[in-house]
Amino acid sequence: MFDHRNEHVDGQMVLLQANLDDMNPEFSSYVMDRLFEAGANDVYWIPIIMKRGRPGMMLNVLAAADKLERMEAIVFAETTTLGLRYLKADVHRLGRQFAKVETEWGPITVKLGFHNGELVQMAPEFKECEAAAKRHGVPLKRVYEQVRRNYAEDK
Repeated sequence: MFDHRNEHVDGQMVLLQANLDDMNPEFSSYVMDRLFEAGANDVYWIPIIMKRGRPGMMLNVLAAADKLERMEAIVFAETTTLGLRYLKADVHRLGRQFAKVETEWGPITVKLGFHNGELVQMAPEFKECEAAAKRHGVPLKRVYEQVRRNYAEDK
């Protein structure tokens, strides 16, 4: 498990890639969920054009090298790929903290990112903003705007 409170570089990471042009795209979110549950640090899909102009998707999975076997098993079992590419990667991670911001819809968590001890990122937690917007019947962007504004005013 990573200590995300302090800025650091994670070595020994691997980026697995697979190009797929014959898989039902509806499976993508399921595959993604399985990989995250197995310990992937990041999973994302990129639309691509493959040989003979076929539309496809590139699966990208970032994981610690010691989780490679689990990631491979899921990708081979759940997708139609016949092979994987491996790229060694080091990942620079900002120090992270969480804070609560009061809004008219209740408290919302924000994730704070620090580089060399200086705050450089602030992001409201999507699921909490989404829940507040749905519960109170307000636009999601309004919740985000208030969280950002209230955080800035409190600091």
